[in-house]
Amino acid sequence: MATAGPFSTELTVFEQHRKEWSRSHPGAYVAIQDDIIVEEFFETYAEAFKAGLQRFGIRRVFLVK
Repeated sequence: MATAGPFSTELTVFEQHRKEWSRSHPGAYVAIQDDIIVEEFFETYAEAFKAGLQRFGIRRVFLVK
């Protein structure tokens, strides 16, 4: 049940994959922009943020979770 607002699409995508990702990559971070997922998981928030910047650029918002 997503609500409209900042990161609503990204949070919906995260929730759709949460159980799978928590089993396959516990404690890892992922970067998501709209419905695009960086194809790798990261040990730290900083690593995921850097990958998001490289993939999506500095002018696009993205979620690290």
